[in-house]
Amino acid sequence: MEGQEGTQQPHLVLAHKRFLLTHPDVQDIEKVRLKEEVFAAVKADDMVPLYETLVGEGLLEKDLSVLESMRAKNEEELKRLEEKIADAEENLGESEVREAHLAKSLFYIRTGDKDKALEQLKVTESKTVAVGQKMDLVFYTLQLGFFYMDFDLISKSIDKAKNLFEEGGDWERKNRLKVYEGLYFMSTRNFKKAAKLFLDSISTFTTYELFPYDTFIFYTVLTSIISLDRVSLKQKVVDAPEILTVIGKIPYLSEFLNSLYDCQYKSFFSAFAGLTEQIKLDRYLHPHFRYYMREVRTVVYSQFLESYKSVTIEAMAKAFGVTVDFIDLELSRFIAAGKLHCKIDKVAGVLETNRPDAKNALYQATIKQGDFLLNRIQKLSRVIDL
Repeated sequence: MEGQEGTQQPHLVLAHKRFLLTHPDVQDIEKVRLKEEVFAAVKADDMVPLYETLVGEGLLEKDLSVLESMRAKNEEELKRLEEKIADAEENLGESEVREAHLAKSLFYIRTGDKDKALEQLKVTESKTVAVGQKMDLVFYTLQLGFFYMDFDLISKSIDKAKNLFEEGGDWERKNRLKVYEGLYFMSTRNFKKAAKLFLDSISTFTTYELFPYDTFIFYTVLTSIISLDRVSLKQKVVDAPEILTVIGKIPYLSEFLNSLYDCQYKSFFSAFAGLTEQIKLDRYLHPHFRYYMREVRTVVYSQFLESYKSVTIEAMAKAFGVTVDFIDLELSRFIAAGKLHCKIDKVAGVLETNRPDAKNALYQATIKQGDFLLNRIQKLSRVIDL
């Protein structure tokens, strides 16, 4: 997937290649190429800590001459940056001092020294007055968080950014933060919040440092399918002009979305099978692969059964282009897990839907809450009497 404009942050590209190197589904011949590219990227940015980590994981071979060369370059660069800071503090103004400290922060980020980078970013922040510049430092921290998949750091940085926006901040940075937060929610399996934030950012997307626009649309469609009802899906995704201009470039995605909305279940399963490889090889989605597969199937089976009070298992299997045994096994799992509201009559070979009565459920909830409130009032009255 390639973006139309902007450049993805090189370290996030490197993080994805490192992830693919450890993935069992990536072919060995592909891993040879990836290993060369990872080594070249690490060497180009003199990433000593990451090089040592990759050697420890057995992903790269140890080369002492390369290691010593990188260390020597880093020491020399660090010395130059320290001199620049000292000169700025003695002879120049506050903005020049801040710029010198920022250069040191970016040096630690580039060389992959996470702890020192975070420490130096705090020092730089203490020299920063403008809210916009403080926000840029938070974005650097967020990129570090996504590189190391440090969700605690990401969560704290997002909260910090929101607090900064209360002091001011421009809309461009606010919109960028929505994409960062959406990616965080998607990576932590909160697809509903991720879909909302991604959909809010479709027309204002400028966060090319995280991923290209094509990838952003890929994530938006995937999260929306399991989060939105049919009406919302039609308005916000199926008919969205921003999505329509890009969706055709992403293999299987258009068929996946449209066949679900058009109830073409056989085509949907075919497209779904094609998409599984992309989801499995995505660094952010991979940990949730099995969960996402279940959720999508829940959505599509529920949509099919919505139209019927009862339907034969054979008819459903034919609609999905699968065997009767497969659909029987699938549905029994989802029914047992409480995901589908129907029952299987194995003798007659029929599925009978038993949709929950929304009004009755609301009535029962109201009674339960009323009882709870009465108990609380009685306890409170006893305390007052005493």
